[in-house]
Amino acid sequence: MQEKAWSREELEKALQEAKRRDMSYSSGRILSSMCTAPHQAGVEAFLRFLDTNLGDPGLFPGTRELERRAVAEIASLLGSGSARGFIVSGGTEANITALWVARELSGVTKPEVVLPETAHFSFEKAARMLRLRLVYAGVHGDSSVDVDEVRRRLSERTVAVVGIAGNTEYGGVDDIEALSELASEQGIYLHVDAAFGGFVLPFLRELGYRVRRFDFSLPGVCSITVDPHKMGLAPVPAGCILFRNEEFLESLQVESPYLSMPVQCTLLGTRSGASAAAVFAVLKSMGREGYRRVVEECMRNTLLLREELLRLGFRVREPWMNILVFEHPEVDAVVELRRRGWAVSRTRAGEARVVLMPHVKREHVEELVEVLREIAP
Repeated sequence: MQEKAWSREELEKALQEAKRRDMSYSSGRILSSMCTAPHQAGVEAFLRFLDTNLGDPGLFPGTRELERRAVAEIASLLGSGSARGFIVSGGTEANITALWVARELSGVTKPEVVLPETAHFSFEKAARMLRLRLVYAGVHGDSSVDVDEVRRRLSERTVAVVGIAGNTEYGGVDDIEALSELASEQGIYLHVDAAFGGFVLPFLRELGYRVRRFDFSLPGVCSITVDPHKMGLAPVPAGCILFRNEEFLESLQVESPYLSMPVQCTLLGTRSGASAAAVFAVLKSMGREGYRRVVEECMRNTLLLREELLRLGFRVREPWMNILVFEHPEVDAVVELRRRGWAVSRTRAGEARVVLMPHVKREHVEELVEVLREIAP
């Protein structure tokens, strides 16, 4: 650290230079990310509550109440009037917390978790931290898990089954209804990772799309991960972990005698109250109607791009939601698009993957199509 403070001008210059090197959502060229430009109401709330710490909620009862109300809003969206949980840093923390609960409740000495091959890499982190063995089940051609294989992978050491509602690569939705029946039949904890799909699938259903059930309306579902900082339009960081009822949280209680509350049930000690306030502000500013409009526009752009890709000779996977995966038999689209300044990603199979988030407008799709027309033979 330098001895003397920088001048305001020196600091501003350094910050501007760093920001200049970053890509911007407003360009419409960030197509690989599941995050987007946050809603202004969330930004303002985040700044207003920047000094609050939900790790010591007795000092900030108003902020704690905003978190409670935000969690209740999300729970109602996901089929429950009684689910409990927290605003967390993101899907990774949420998934770790869910498997932590499953392990604590099981009492198994060498615990295993059965999950799809398409599961997010955060489960690998959870397994290392919690000393869990991951047992992967294969998926069908549509990227949803093979439930029969899940059944075959179960053993007396299985402490949890994971289902995905909007997997990261393809947007695929597992048959959570069948997994719920299986989990209930076997008495096994079922966690649903809906980090992306949780703020998409409910509104697709309301818009008339055929959507698989995945939430607490299914009796076997014990917990759900959902990320407000993805399609929920909240500022980063803002994830959410929900449990069917309060009893699941009791397994995580740790005494915190020097704080304003006697116990904690969260992975993190210090937790940003700003994130909770921001989620609450965005939920109230959007409402179901606002989210329906956003999802409808994203799907309209997704289907437009799909149509144009097919016209240009690309092979395109049928989209579950606003994620498109495609490839061309004669050209590497990822290489060509990146070379021209478009941020796209690859699936593990090597296909191009783009996410049509709210910052991607119709004009950006049309610009992308023109580029694809140039690179397609």
